[in-house]
Amino acid sequence: MGVLKSLLMMVMAATMFTVVFAAPATAAPQGNDKAAVTAEKGGDNAFTYKAYIAIAAGIGIGIAAFGGSLGQGRAAAAALEGIGRNPGSSSKMFVPFILALALVESLVIYALVIAFMLVGKLG
Repeated sequence: MGVLKSLLMMVMAATMFTVVFAAPATAAPQGNDKAAVTAEKGGDNAFTYKAYIAIAAGIGIGIAAFGGSLGQGRAAAAALEGIGRNPGSSSKMFVPFILALALVESLVIYALVIAFMLVGKLG
């Protein structure tokens, strides 16, 4: 399990490095237009502001979906393990289990709403 976790962390770090450093470098405007001159002088323009908002929305919903799926998986595993140990308790565990899954999913939906709000600022 430790090897898989370290491999996942390395892939996430490489992805973040690519998003943070490579994407803005390849998205820089070319030519003698005003935006290119402003970017070369170290200033910020509307394009980079919108690019960072789009990146934040995408990364935010990705992290929320990943965390929500991990939480739901652990909740399901714990509930099924409890039912497996005591089959008579399945009727008592069903409602709290469904309620917990709904609350975890609501957090992911909140992240989706925030991502839509951020994307709405692009226009």
